[in-house]
Amino acid sequence: MNAAYVIVALPLAGAIALLFAGCLPIRGPVGKVRDPWSGWLATAMTLGAFVATVWVWATQVGRSASGRSSDLNIFTWIPVGDLHVNFGLQVDPLSILWCLFVTGVGGLITLYSIGYMKGDPSFNRFFFYLNAFVFSMVVLVLADNYLFSFLGWEGVGFCSYGLVGFWFERNSAAVAAKKAFVTNRVGDFGFMIALFLMFKHFGSFNFSAVLGPLSAGHATLAASTATALTLLLLLGAVAKSAQLPLYMWLPDAMEGPTPVSALIHAATMVTAGVYLIARSAPIIHFSSSGQWTIAWIGAATALFAATIACNQNDIKRVLAYSTVSQIGYMVLGEGSGDYSAGIYHTVMHAFFKALLFLSAGAVIHALHDEQDMKRMGGLRKHLRITFPAFIIGYLALSAIPPFDGFWSKDTVLAAAFHKSPALWAVGVITAGLTAYYMTRQVILVFYGQARWADQSAAHGAAGHSAPPHEAPPTMTVPLVILSVASVLGWLLNAPFGGLDFINRWLAPVFPAAIAPSFAVHTGTKWIIGLVATAVAVAGVLSGIAAWRRQVDRPALEPAVLAHGWYIDEGIAAAVSGPLARTASDLSFEVDAKLVDGSVNGIARLAAESGRQLRRIQTGYVRNYALGIGAGAAVILFYVALRAGS
Repeated sequence: MNAAYVIVALPLAGAIALLFAGCLPIRGPVGKVRDPWSGWLATAMTLGAFVATVWVWATQVGRSASGRSSDLNIFTWIPVGDLHVNFGLQVDPLSILWCLFVTGVGGLITLYSIGYMKGDPSFNRFFFYLNAFVFSMVVLVLADNYLFSFLGWEGVGFCSYGLVGFWFERNSAAVAAKKAFVTNRVGDFGFMIALFLMFKHFGSFNFSAVLGPLSAGHATLAASTATALTLLLLLGAVAKSAQLPLYMWLPDAMEGPTPVSALIHAATMVTAGVYLIARSAPIIHFSSSGQWTIAWIGAATALFAATIACNQNDIKRVLAYSTVSQIGYMVLGEGSGDYSAGIYHTVMHAFFKALLFLSAGAVIHALHDEQDMKRMGGLRKHLRITFPAFIIGYLALSAIPPFDGFWSKDTVLAAAFHKSPALWAVGVITAGLTAYYMTRQVILVFYGQARWADQSAAHGAAGHSAPPHEAPPTMTVPLVILSVASVLGWLLNAPFGGLDFINRWLAPVFPAAIAPSFAVHTGTKWIIGLVATAVAVAGVLSGIAAWRRQVDRPALEPAVLAHGWYIDEGIAAAVSGPLARTASDLSFEVDAKLVDGSVNGIARLAAESGRQLRRIQTGYVRNYALGIGAGAAVILFYVALRAGS
């Protein structure tokens, strides 16, 4: 189990090494590491953490279910009165499962980045952020208490700010980074208030003290307290995982390099909110209204984001809104009470969404940074590895059997049906829309006329004069590995033959006391599964019928969807308009007049008092003697009066 320290230490060591090797403007004592060596170092550290995670997992497998949780204390962080907070690790099935796909998929993304970022002047800085990102994420999931986990939570936010705004010289990237930072601070407010309430009620932040008794059924929690904690923690999860109403930062995060999109959307940041909900299951169990709120936020987000994805032309923004939608499925599964279903979809989504983003990056690389799908087409003939990889990811995301997404999404929908047929109906409609917009993307990018050639001729661009080329091996090898995972990964929790590994693995974390088992009747499960599959197939066929012959379909591309229902633009207009003017007015009235006026008034009062008091300081001894005598006479007179009374 001591290998758990290595999971945390290796990415941290890689980040520190790259920092002091000159990846930032600070030049280190050993000089500046040149690419691609910094990329290989970062990859080795992340994959090394993956190997250590596999080692810990193998150790846990050899133990009984009740013995798979261990607390490893590093040192005492805060020993103040009744507050004792450790830098400690909790190694249990949930944290190790998360570390497996964070470090595994993260390592493949880091390897891919060596080829994608080749020649970038800030190559070393990029890999510093990648290692710091992975380190922050494993701290978040391995921490043994909420406060230490919050440090990882904030570290992930810091790294996302640096990576989304990596090309900060572009104003759009700088604005996107600030939007991500500010939006996540709203969620952090909820998380922090939850911490205060938690300490007031439990007197601790440790999972063993807060969650242990609730999970074991040895303690209960008042519904009001459970609901307050659930909603506050949910606020943090909603911001970090880009759910309604705080989703708007994630599509703009596409301004970062494509590997960043894959890392944020598939393996790390957006899954942090899903992890927080799963970890807090013992608290959520005591709040029925909190569970319904989680489920409906997930369902509404899934449908809402899917509608917007139907009319996006940027290859990465389609996948970005898809991520918002798919995270909604995960939250829906957890809100429905089947935490294993939500986590199963999280793991499968990490495989096929990383595959799709990295494949999209290979397309962008082949077309010299072109991202508009209306300027692509016919690429299947030129990208012999990227094309089949993208198709596998597309089929998995569209929930077409037998690929990963079919099995994991079906599990979520079964849980939703058990919770409420209305929730299930929203999930099924979303599945159809997902298949439709992904079919649209595949046709616009890989089929039809090679419009990239027309664009280069029309604009005299030399960049597209040669046919698009396949990516180098550092980029295609991760595609091949993720393709295999997207085809076979579902076997980790197959619903037959005793292959439900994830369910059995997570059973000690979600015992019956907090996650009562339920089963949808086999006949019902077949019916709802067939309906969901039929809707997904209908989405595929609709996409083919609508887009195989035309690139522009105004009737299917309403402006309201292209602009994301105008919600983001409305918020931006409000912030830059009335709110900005109100803030400016308040700045003058409150800051300039009240705050500055009070401070300046007190300063003037002190100065004037000093000037007046200075007049009695004449410098003549006789005056001071007269003052002393007069003061003594006053005191004697007062004493005489008191004595007489």
